[in-house]
Amino acid sequence: MSDSNSPQTQLQSPPPEGTGSLKTSTKRQELLKWQIRIFALSWLAYAAFYFPRSAFSAAKVGILEEGFLSRQTMGLLDSVYLAAYAAGQFIWGACAEKYGTRVVVAGGMIMAGVASLLMGIVPAVALFLPLMIAQGLAQSTGWAALSKNIASFFTISNRGRAMGFFSTSYAFGGLAGAPVTGWVAYSLFDSWRWAFIAGTAVIAFAFVLFIIFQRNSPQEVGLPGIDEDPSLLDHAHDGGTKPAATTTPKTKFSLRDLLAAVRYEPMVLRLGIVYFLIKPARYAILLWGPVLVLEAMPNLSAMTAIMVPVAFGVTGMVAPVAAGWMSDTVFGARRVPPSVLCLSLMVVALALWQAITQTGSLPLIVALLAFIGLTAYASDAMISGVAAVDFGTSRYAAGATGFVNGCGSIGAILGGLLPGFFSGIVIFYTFAGAALVAAVILVPSWNKRPISA
Repeated sequence: MSDSNSPQTQLQSPPPEGTGSLKTSTKRQELLKWQIRIFALSWLAYAAFYFPRSAFSAAKVGILEEGFLSRQTMGLLDSVYLAAYAAGQFIWGACAEKYGTRVVVAGGMIMAGVASLLMGIVPAVALFLPLMIAQGLAQSTGWAALSKNIASFFTISNRGRAMGFFSTSYAFGGLAGAPVTGWVAYSLFDSWRWAFIAGTAVIAFAFVLFIIFQRNSPQEVGLPGIDEDPSLLDHAHDGGTKPAATTTPKTKFSLRDLLAAVRYEPMVLRLGIVYFLIKPARYAILLWGPVLVLEAMPNLSAMTAIMVPVAFGVTGMVAPVAAGWMSDTVFGARRVPPSVLCLSLMVVALALWQAITQTGSLPLIVALLAFIGLTAYASDAMISGVAAVDFGTSRYAAGATGFVNGCGSIGAILGGLLPGFFSGIVIFYTFAGAALVAAVILVPSWNKRPISA
């Protein structure tokens, strides 16, 4: 007959009533705290990337006035930057799966800051080429790895809203990057070189916060891992055992890792093709917005031309949130329907550029850019963010996002290159046609949902 007070009997006794629910409640509170922290850190980090990225856009007006580079040369430099950016998307997304977000993003921040600083101080034009390549590789570390952050800390049931709000980071970066670096360059120092130095200062500040506070997964802070089934959060580790902290994988990186997400879910490939078609429009406005506005209204000042495309970014702050909310609620976590609707509106918006610019009305141009921003950022956020993460699932979130964004960045090369050689009217009609094709490609997947992990 066993002793009722023996250690074996005590271990087999059921926990006091309410203990499991109390532990679950505590875990949820702790998870919420980390969700807020990781979200804020991810948002700040990706927004900061846009300041050294946008510095060249702000500097173009002064560079053209000074005759330091021709418009065609700057278009070629943009295309080289975007080619490096595209290559990096494929590589860094897979690397983030292998080595973690903290290492990949922090390294990219250092590279972006140094490249931007050197572009502000080097006297030789020839040095711009390798520095633009370095900047492209640095910038591509951000999106896939930081999307992995969101996928690691948020379940699929609320990921649409989380990714929608996170996507406002690049809308804000595109909104504030050029005006802030341009203001420092032209209003404070009267030199386009200071746009690059200002970009370095912003990302250096974000780097310090990121390297201190970033954690790669809930497991690293003693919480259960996120899974596609939110109910697992209620039951995982209720026995009180602390989950093991994740460690950096020791396996070597291979080329198979680049396509792991596509092999896992073919929908990732379709999203990549669609993003290839739609990303050039957003990048043409981000990289050439001030020049396109000056082309339409030659009498504007340099600073006014830089400020007009801000309307594109203002509505871009609202669009991802609205699209993410719609996909979670109205469409029941389906990501394709809001993407198709936004793309259809984007076709109309881009096709109106010639008619609106011919009026010579600055308020109408501002309004049109705002409408283009609303449609472009909404469809962009859904396809490159929420849909890519969902169809990659938490298992391949960074790899899927990196693949989709890599495909988009190959297309974005055209967004940086073509405005250097063609008029705004040709550019906008071309991109309207591309958006129409993208919408048609997505329609057959209207009811498609992610497979479970």
